[in-house]
Amino acid sequence: MSVIDALSSRYSCRRFKPDAVPTDLIHKILTAAQKTPSWCNTQPWDVHIVSGEALRTLSGKLEKEASAGATPNPDFSFPERYEGHYRDRRKVCGLQLYKSVGIEKGDAERTRDQALENFRFFSAPHVMFLTVPSELGVYGAVDCGLYVSSFMLVANELGVATIAQAALASYPDVVREALNIGKERHLVCGISFGFEDTTHPINGYRTERESIASVVKFIQ
Repeated sequence: MSVIDALSSRYSCRRFKPDAVPTDLIHKILTAAQKTPSWCNTQPWDVHIVSGEALRTLSGKLEKEASAGATPNPDFSFPERYEGHYRDRRKVCGLQLYKSVGIEKGDAERTRDQALENFRFFSAPHVMFLTVPSELGVYGAVDCGLYVSSFMLVANELGVATIAQAALASYPDVVREALNIGKERHLVCGISFGFEDTTHPINGYRTERESIASVVKFIQ
């Protein structure tokens, strides 16, 4: 699979099979992702992959926080708002998701439950948490973002589905305590991964991308 093919076929998987990804396959993905470029080759990402009983325990703790209405306190501030075409694109994505699982507009209970699927890791058998040293600030997060992309593209090439989740950074202290991560590291995001459940309707839609003309300016 070429990089172009991997970019074209990758999507955010929101329902996984329970089957674990073989350890050697995970190592193959990680080995390739470690080639990700970073500022001054600092490679600032630390990766924690959670599976099995540890995954179920952490899922329960995060879902409990979210269900109780705890205010998110991410290490990196979430967007203040979405306006204009950013809001429009986000709205279309959300409508596609809700339509795929039959959530009607105004159904607050099912909407909340669908949001909690983030903290159930969409039934994935594995979840990855990525942190960077706090002193590296936004540029450490940018490097980590490159790593996220590398991991997801390589995983796609090797038949492993993924979804990057900012929601998993909502309660970083819960994650730090569970994984014994010091406060000197900031939580960037999580990636749930495994084998896609091709029978679930939530995996049946695809988001669209803007044309080059609408996002690129050539200046000579």
